[in-house]
Amino acid sequence: MRDAVADILAAAARGVFPPPDGSVRVVPQPSPRDAGVLAFTAHSVVFLDEDPRWVRRELAATASDALSAAMNPAFLAAVMARTGRPMNTIDLLTVAPALPGAPQLALREITDPDHPRVARAWKFRDDVRVWAADGGVVVLGRGVAGRWEAAVEVDEAARGGGLGRALAVAARHLVPDAVVWAQQSPGNARSVRAFQAAGYRPVGSEALFVAG
Repeated sequence: MRDAVADILAAAARGVFPPPDGSVRVVPQPSPRDAGVLAFTAHSVVFLDEDPRWVRRELAATASDALSAAMNPAFLAAVMARTGRPMNTIDLLTVAPALPGAPQLALREITDPDHPRVARAWKFRDDVRVWAADGGVVVLGRGVAGRWEAAVEVDEAARGGGLGRALAVAARHLVPDAVVWAQQSPGNARSVRAFQAAGYRPVGSEALFVAG
């Protein structure tokens, strides 16, 4: 059962999704660090090392719509109170296939572990690597269930010129796997547009409870 989340994500990356039957599946966390909720079309997955009976009681008590129960703020707040874990936001979850060859963008790897972007990335991912371009950075690391995730950051002065898209494409060349995942806050329309322009396909939404 520990591999359940990895299996679900691997299938979603291939375009194979859980049945849209309105159900919520409760599975163990893939690791002590990673706990959260995945929401697909009319199907949700709660990965949490808590009694599944408690999870289902809270789902029933905090939401009137079964299709959105697992992403209902009241349910997410109940999980935070139960686990003592904070949560940042509900993200759009996207995935893209790797690309062959080296990135066209000129990059230099940052190896300083005390660099602020490197130190922050290690809080959420393993095997972190960070590259800098003129005006931005791209981060790769292993996140939920060992998946390779990309994040980009563009300096304010460099925004509006396509650098975010170029960094997201670069991640597809750099990832040492068949696919690379990325999360964007739905309200950050600029980031959503950049990743979709870079070939990342939306597959669902995700809420992660951050380990202390």
